[in-house]
Amino acid sequence: MSQVEKEKKKLLNRLKRLKGQIEALERAIEEDKECARVLQQATSCRGALDGVIAEVIEDHVRERMIDPAAPKNDPRTQAAEELVEIVHAYLT
Repeated sequence: MSQVEKEKKKLLNRLKRLKGQIEALERAIEEDKECARVLQQATSCRGALDGVIAEVIEDHVRERMIDPAAPKNDPRTQAAEELVEIVHAYLT
């Protein structure tokens, strides 16, 4: 996965936030918090991880499937952009 430094930093920041959410989930379980609170924290973690996955897929598609020299109306470019939109719709 070769990303520009900006994207790499963005992903690492997302992972740090996710780590904090997972630690909060762990504390909630250790402290015997009510089930609704534990489930809410767990779904927050899942959502955060889905966001990371969506970003990695998007970066991969843009890096490997889109030719920067191709015109915007190129069918392959349009299909790749549509794929990115679909991934984001399902994962974020």
